[in-house]
Amino acid sequence: MSLINTQIKPFKATAFHDGKFVELSEESVKGKWSVFVFYPADFTFVCPTELEDLADHYAEFQKLGVEIYGVSTDTHFAHKAWHDTSASIKKVHYPLIGDPTTILSRNFEVLIAEEGLALRGTFVVNPEGQIKILEVHDNGIGRDASELLRKVKAAQYVASHPGEVCPAKWTEGAATLTPSLDLVGKI
Repeated sequence: MSLINTQIKPFKATAFHDGKFVELSEESVKGKWSVFVFYPADFTFVCPTELEDLADHYAEFQKLGVEIYGVSTDTHFAHKAWHDTSASIKKVHYPLIGDPTTILSRNFEVLIAEEGLALRGTFVVNPEGQIKILEVHDNGIGRDASELLRKVKAAQYVASHPGEVCPAKWTEGAATLTPSLDLVGKI
């Protein structure tokens, strides 16, 4: 069964965010759009490139009312140490959640149990706490923040325009579709 349109499950976790440790739960992410970006581990190779790419686009996500949460099975202490030693991670101003108990990785079904690591999973959650987009990659394949930004805009558009859908390659301001009997076989 897919996690699409399901509620995020209860969790409690500690994140490193802007020089502080903060407590988070499923309740603290409700009320606005959220993106959970799971990655395998701190101090690795593809992960800092992805987190830096998200950091470079963070202001754009914030303008849309979206909070990003980076998540790995490392501790919040490891996130702080990585932040303090990596030029790429110093740019990160969104919360980095520690998931050493793997509750989040299990809840979002990205845990590689035999390794204690998460797959590269991206989840867009609406303000009501429902998962609207999910994408899971092999750990050797990095993600693109600009494509994620496009998808978030599409999810927000569809949520605020009932009855309309966004076609392939849709970008903000482009035409949408209104499914109807008249469109069947004409696209």
